[in-house]
Formats: sequence, structure tokens, C-alpha cells
Amino acid sequence: MLSLETAREQILSAIRPLPADLVPLTRTAGRWLAADLASPLDLPPFDNSAMDGYAVSSAGLLQASASKPMPLRCRGETPAGDVPGPALRAGECWRIFTGAPLPAGADAVVMQEDKRIDPAQPETVWVQDAVRPWDNVRFRGEDLKAGAVIARSGERLNFAKLAVLGAVGLDKISVTRRPVVGLLATGNELVEPGGELASGQIFESNRLMIDALVRTTGCEPVIYPIVRDEPDATRNALAEAFARCEVVITTGGVSVGAHDHVKAAFENLGGQLEFWKIAIRPGKPFVWGRLRERNLFGLPGNPVSAAVTFLLLVRPALIRLQGGTDWNLPVTKATLASPVSNPGQRRHFVRVRMDELGGAVPVGLQGSHVLSGLAEAHGLLDVPPATNWESGRPVEVLRFP
Repeated sequence: MLSLETAREQILSAIRPLPADLVPLTRTAGRWLAADLASPLDLPPFDNSAMDGYAVSSAGLLQASASKPMPLRCRGETPAGDVPGPALRAGECWRIFTGAPLPAGADAVVMQEDKRIDPAQPETVWVQDAVRPWDNVRFRGEDLKAGAVIARSGERLNFAKLAVLGAVGLDKISVTRRPVVGLLATGNELVEPGGELASGQIFESNRLMIDALVRTTGCEPVIYPIVRDEPDATRNALAEAFARCEVVITTGGVSVGAHDHVKAAFENLGGQLEFWKIAIRPGKPFVWGRLRERNLFGLPGNPVSAAVTFLLLVRPALIRLQGGTDWNLPVTKATLASPVSNPGQRRHFVRVRMDELGGAVPVGLQGSHVLSGLAEAHGLLDVPPATNWESGRPVEVLRFP
């Protein structure tokens, strides 16, 4: 059996990112950037007001106060989006709004709360607070300078990155093509949700679970019909999926039973099996194979095993296929809230939930078939073989994406 790290390294070393597409910015949320991007302009592109108020020259206003207000003549106003007003002269100000450019001669903005206007003299603004140079001014380029790198190849585009890219005027960017991922479930006992269960049958839910996980990586999943435990049916289903998909993920049929046909059917198509046993629990019977440049990931049929092997091995591969450079699950430091024991010889990825005090609490039965505990969990605890951990121990929880 391979160690988890060896298996993951073999997979990642063999995978090359897909080609890039030039895509409208509005369609790139969650995609992976294929090239570094630099800002084409300063941000903001001009000095502007940080709030609604009055553009002024600070000279002579440092001593302004409520008891000694300073009068200025207001010559007009500039809302955001307009050109700057005319240059200020001594004793003048200009009504200005948030984001509007400063007129020449102005070096500060007086908040509208810090002024008083006499209804009898509406053009006179009385400044009632001290004004210092550059009060309430946003400087050109203080956020970004033209030429600064704002996003790097391999980064995923989230809401904040998209906001920056839009703010500097980019409308199309180069992102790695989204892989199409086919999802197959094998088993004579499986029935589509909504169908009728006969004796010995269960509803199939692995494809729905893996579909949701695949979407978190930015890939495009395709769910195929349930495959019966027959050699020809398995081979035909794999052939159909590989004709369309860069990656095919199966659940079930990868162990050594008489009705496990995935490995043989894949080899019959010309695929090369790279390995199929990993020294982890749950998830020992895991298959990775290559059909030319396309990848097969055969997950165990038990749902917790399928979820764990996807998160630890398939998720990094799908991110790598899109040129991503950060495929590790997010980590939260926590305190173990109750004892955990792993007497076995394989690492055990225990399902835990995080409580309101920062404790990691093992949830429910830890069997590989127990969905209720998986649904309650927030992440996984990597417990080494032959280990007993007491409550109160500092731990790291691998959080679900």
C-alpha cells in the first residue's frame, strides 16, 4: 500500500494543466488564472474626495473651530463622475461629493458635518474644525500603482480578486479551461432517488455528493446513469464517459470482489492502472489510472470513504489540472474535546465538528458507511496509526471546502 503523500505526489507529478481560454471577466468567478495580471492604471486614477464635503486649501484653516469659524465662498459643486471644478482662489471652496476629483489648488476636504451655512448667506461656508493638508483625500495610486501585479497564475478568482480586476478595467482574462468530470456509480443494489426500493436495495447518493465536491473545485461535473455490476456494462459506461470527459470518477467496483469490474474494464479500454491501495482509513481501495492524458479515479463505494479519498487525492488533482497551486484543505487549529484512539496500522481520518469554544468533537459512529456523522462534521482529524490522544490536546482540523 502507498502512503497518502506518495500517492498524491505521483498523481500531481503526472498531471499537466489544461490549455487556457480568454474569457469575459463576468464568467470567471471560481476559475483559475492562467497568467499573471498587472494593473494597467493607477487606482484610484486621480486624487479624489473620501467623503461628501467641501474641497479647500488648508492654508489658513488650521485654527478653525466652533468658537472661531472661518468663512469661505462656495463657487459650485462637483458630483462623482464630473470633471474637476476650476482652480480655487484664496478664500474659496468647492462643494464636492465622495469619489469626485479635487479641483486644482485644493489639498483637503472639509466634512459637511464640520461646516455651518447661514441661510441668509447660502454661498458662505463657515468651517468649524481645524483642517490639515490632505484631510479626507484619496491619493492617485494609493491603492495600486500602474504595472503592479494584482493576480498571479495559479490563483483562484474569488469575489475580491474579481473586484480588483474590474476596478482596473480588465474585461477579458486568461483562465485555464474547466475540466469536464464524469461521475459513475456502480452496483446492482443501487436505485435512483425517487425510485422504488426492492428488498436488498438502497438509494444511490454518492454521485450527488461527489458532484457537489467537484463543483467546489471549479470543474464541470456530468452525472451518468447507475452502472450494473457487469463487465460489459462497466466497460461501455467508462467508454462513454471518457469520450467526453478529461476525468472520470467512479464509486464502487474497485475492490477485489467477484462483482468489482472497474479495474478490468478500464484496462480493457487501454487504460493503465497506476495504483489501487492507499494506507488510510477510510479509503484503502482507491484506484488511479491513465487513459492517454485522461484520468480515472476509482473511489470506494462506501460514502465516507468516497468523500475522504476525494478530498485528499482527487481534489488536488482537479485543482492541478486547472493550473492551481494551492490544493491543500484549509486548516483550523483546535483543541480535542474528547479522547480519540486509532489502534490500527493505517492513518485514520476521523470526522469531527467544531464547537463554539474551538473544540474538535468526533461525530457519531466512524464507520465508512455512516452518512449522519459525515453530514454533521466540519472536517477531518488525521490520527496516526497506533495512537491514543487525550482530550485537551492541540490538533489541526482539515476543514471541508
